[in-house]
Amino acid sequence: MISAIDMIYRALPGMTERGFGRIVNITSIAVKQPILGLILSNTARTGLTGFAKTVASEVAARGITINNVLPGAVLTDRMKELLGPDATEDIKPEGDGTTARVIRDAPMGRMGRPEEVGALVAFLCSTRASYITGASILADGGAFRGLF
Repeated sequence: MISAIDMIYRALPGMTERGFGRIVNITSIAVKQPILGLILSNTARTGLTGFAKTVASEVAARGITINNVLPGAVLTDRMKELLGPDATEDIKPEGDGTTARVIRDAPMGRMGRPEEVGALVAFLCSTRASYITGASILADGGAFRGLF
């Protein structure tokens, strides 16, 4: 959280000078639905989200947008490392491995792909997203069970 806040503060003067800027924080579904056992991560990501929402309002009139992407389970290299040898995209949800359990919890029946999260980030960085700021957008395949 602190490093992201520091980076944002360092980037804002140049963005203000140019009258254009895009900041996208990649946090986690845990911002809306805390993950058991990840107390510090849940807290830090939620703190960054509150910071981003506040600063987004302060810099919006300068042509700068600040948004957050909240991924759920995405099959990144780090996720593969955590899940171990059964981490594949085509795993069957009937299995008893960790990956199968993650997939069973996903309404889409699979984990996300990094390029899907990347496409959302690219959109938020584009001029087409110039009226979106202070938003926290889930990229979780429907895993978040709440309404808001």
